[in-house]
Amino acid sequence: MLKYLRYLSVCLPAVILFACKSGEKLYNQGRYSAAVEAFVKKLQRRPQDETSLRLLPAAYDAAKDFYEGRAKQALASNNPLKWEDVKNEYRSMQALYNVIRSSPAASSVVKPKDYSAAIAASGENAAEVRYDRGIQLLDERNKAAARQAYDEFDAALRLSPNFRDAASLKEQAYQLGLVHVVVSEIDVRSSYFQFSADQFRDALVRNLEDRRINTFVRFYDERRVRGEKDFHPDQYMEMRFMDFMVGQTYVDRSQREVSKVIQVKGNKPDSTGKYPMVDITVKATIFVTRKTVESSGLLDYRIIDVTNDRILRQDRLPGSFTWQNQFGTFRGDERALSDADKGLIRGRDIPPPPPQDLFLELTRPIYDRLARDLQSFYSQY
Repeated sequence: MLKYLRYLSVCLPAVILFACKSGEKLYNQGRYSAAVEAFVKKLQRRPQDETSLRLLPAAYDAAKDFYEGRAKQALASNNPLKWEDVKNEYRSMQALYNVIRSSPAASSVVKPKDYSAAIAASGENAAEVRYDRGIQLLDERNKAAARQAYDEFDAALRLSPNFRDAASLKEQAYQLGLVHVVVSEIDVRSSYFQFSADQFRDALVRNLEDRRINTFVRFYDERRVRGEKDFHPDQYMEMRFMDFMVGQTYVDRSQREVSKVIQVKGNKPDSTGKYPMVDITVKATIFVTRKTVESSGLLDYRIIDVTNDRILRQDRLPGSFTWQNQFGTFRGDERALSDADKGLIRGRDIPPPPPQDLFLELTRPIYDRLARDLQSFYSQY
């Protein structure tokens, strides 16, 4: 414990001296804002520190001149969003105000300026610019401009919460900018697989909604919006399974010879009267039956612009699934069988899954590819 106290008595003054020199070094480098923070931290530990008390006022005045100068330059520029730059400069000064106010010793030598009113005023001016830009874009009454208007109103609200009616106009811009995509029922050319195809489509619509690919793109199940008079889709996605084959079965039978050298007790005793172990070769024939059920198909899809019947995207996606089962019997000496051979012998002839399950399996790779395609397409839309 005594050794630890000695260590502190040596190191603590060195740390304090280093902190003081760091603030002075920052000041000499012209990094006035960082110097102010360093001096204030020092005064929080040592309120009577002479260097900090002496240099803090000069550091603050220099930082104040720097940020206010940048604010004036921004105001004199032709940048339409200059008020946002002004607000940022004032916020930097307000941060120094808060730092100095946190230390009584620092506040005794510096009376920092409160920029909260200036920040609010510049925020109002900046929000008004964004608001006016949003109004102009919204007046164009098209989806692309409405999306830009949405961003402008959103920026206005971030600059000045509750600014005028920006919140309601933002929602109006959002609704106008939305692209409504209706996902059609899937044509499979077979009523037997219609239920499975509907499951495919239902999962796809849920997936697209859950992923939130694009803020301005909404997907709808055709069955749920059919007959709604006030609903007007912008795009229509058609899907059709074609050239699909479910449950093509192949049976392959084969046989192979296996053998193994093992040790067994001999028939003749040796000179001591014991029966020594001898090597013998055991053999067996394995008969293997392999059943394979192959399923494959193609999904043809296209996305159509409802207003002009223009095809926006189309592709044909393949999918396949192979189910396999094998089992076997043997003839000969069981001792010749390996563990893998024994597992094969224990297998049994089991029926393949029903066609509906095979159809769903072959659609899994198609589903994954289609979901990726649509995410890529609509994320840049």
